[in-house]
Amino acid sequence: MHLCRLGLEAIKNMTDLAPRELLRALFDAAVEAADPLAAIKAHLPQKPKGRTIVVGAGKAAAQMAAAFEAVWDGPIQGVVVDRHGTPSTAQRIKVIHAAHPVPDRAGLDASRALLDQVRGLTEDDLVVALISGGGSALLSAPGGTLTFDDEVTVNKALLESGAPITAMNIVRKHVSAIKGGRLAAAAAPAQVVSLVVSDVAGDDPAMVASGPTVPSTGSVADALAIISQYQIQLPPSVMAHLQSDAASAPDPDDAVFARNHVHVIASAGVSLDAAAAKAEQLGLSAHILSDAIEGESAEIAKMHGALAREIATRNRPFQAPCVVLSGGETTVTLRNGRFGRGGRNSEFLLALAHEIEGFGNIEALAADTDGIDGSEDNAGAFIDGQTIARMRAEGLDPKAMLLGHDAYSAFEVIGDLLTTGPTGTNVNDFRAILVTR
Repeated sequence: MHLCRLGLEAIKNMTDLAPRELLRALFDAAVEAADPLAAIKAHLPQKPKGRTIVVGAGKAAAQMAAAFEAVWDGPIQGVVVDRHGTPSTAQRIKVIHAAHPVPDRAGLDASRALLDQVRGLTEDDLVVALISGGGSALLSAPGGTLTFDDEVTVNKALLESGAPITAMNIVRKHVSAIKGGRLAAAAAPAQVVSLVVSDVAGDDPAMVASGPTVPSTGSVADALAIISQYQIQLPPSVMAHLQSDAASAPDPDDAVFARNHVHVIASAGVSLDAAAAKAEQLGLSAHILSDAIEGESAEIAKMHGALAREIATRNRPFQAPCVVLSGGETTVTLRNGRFGRGGRNSEFLLALAHEIEGFGNIEALAADTDGIDGSEDNAGAFIDGQTIARMRAEGLDPKAMLLGHDAYSAFEVIGDLLTTGPTGTNVNDFRAILVTR
């Protein structure tokens, strides 16, 4: 008998996994599918006549550097930047740690180090760029006459705006001296091969980490339109910069990029496929909604909640028991200066918990595949139909905590946080909703 005809007890008996253990197994499968070692090994460039220089930035940079060292048998040197607290086993590639999601001066030093690495190269040299999500904050390099404080202000304003990551990165690249392909341009005439772990919807490599080695078609006019659309308040110095020639990013058709190659080696789509395969291996039917869902976390939760209730009560559009998977990157817009602790996945879950309150046959996990949801120490959390009741029993007001963007605190009190530590990769959000009979 197929598991989709069985109930919760049958799932426990056949998989020997409780619902939360099952959800965690799916998350682990998704993260494993984005492991840099296997992905880099499958996309190694040819060895050059000259030197091999490695540069990189992002939440997977340290692990990608160690993986590249493990599979490259020639001489290499280089520098990558990862966030503070990320362990590294790289021996020949220097790892610099900087702040995320708000830049610090360590990121400023890291950007200078990366640019120094690629200067003075020849056409016989090879630059391997290891790029992953998070690199936008880690690579602080104010463009034109802008200051470090200007760039920090821009980053904070973008994070609070509710703009999707692709829109934020269009703005970021026009206030930077390293993003928008500028790092690759500085490496000319050397060949640049970019190996990208994508955390953006649609897997456009020019949007990952604001594309330090991959120029995009997004213009200054696009950046100004985004600032207007999301009512982002920026200092006069930044607005003046965006009106100047210094803001213009390199054109993708520029001859300086003619010998460059770009490979997306891991993505949310691949990871969701791996999670679905794991579910099927356990005998549970899996359904992937999309790997590119964007929007306000609380609003996306309402959509997921309506779907989960439909399955739980009417056995449509999917038959229970089953698991519904989705990925992408939601956003949290901070309004009226009200915010507590928590990232977009925790906020999604607190909103979803209200949508499934009282349902004994729905459980869910949402987590960031990099292991850190926002700026806290959790990857995400677990919920079920009794989550809201448990919070109220502890004297909490779940609705007020949602409005105050304080989801982390709510889940911390009831002990339902998922804490994994940095995973060494980053293919964005992972969401799994288990519906049983």
